[in-house]
Amino acid sequence: MKKFIIISAPSGAGKTSIVRSVLKKVPQLAFSISATTRKKRENEINGKDYFFLTLEEFKKKISEGAFLEWEEVYKDCFYGTLKSEVQRISNKGKTVIFDLDVVGGLKLKKKFIKQSLSIFIMPPSTDILTSRLKSRGTETKETLKMRVHIAKKEMLSKDKFDKVILNEDFSLACKKAKELITNFINLKK
Repeated sequence: MKKFIIISAPSGAGKTSIVRSVLKKVPQLAFSISATTRKKRENEINGKDYFFLTLEEFKKKISEGAFLEWEEVYKDCFYGTLKSEVQRISNKGKTVIFDLDVVGGLKLKKKFIKQSLSIFIMPPSTDILTSRLKSRGTETKETLKMRVHIAKKEMLSKDKFDKVILNEDFSLACKKAKELITNFINLKK
């Protein structure tokens, strides 16, 4: 049976950094590259970090049924999981690891309920989350306020996930994620 690892968190909680750390240590995993309409950040690579699509390209893929799940996370800012990505990884015989927003994570958890381990990465506090988002240098005052507002609502969903990891100490959070994922992958069903 195929297994899926779903990592979700509010923006700025550290999920992408934790996923990158786990990918280096668990060779059975392969990263599902999400599609998005948001602007590419300075150090991001199209086709490695995300598939950066125009709004029109994204909507066309929606109409073609190309997504397992998709969400308009912010106004005109879409994120989605391409079916072709899951197929690509499955063809390699690897376990898929998803790095998703909270709504997307819950949608996939529902779709793969018996085959998935869903992990919520919890920031230590709203103040620390705000500080992390500010330190990125990618947010305007308005987008920062919007992201923090959405993050507060997303944190209320943490108990809908199988496991919650507090990302207060990054190396400890990575160690816990690796342990949970490795145990799940090796679990015989």
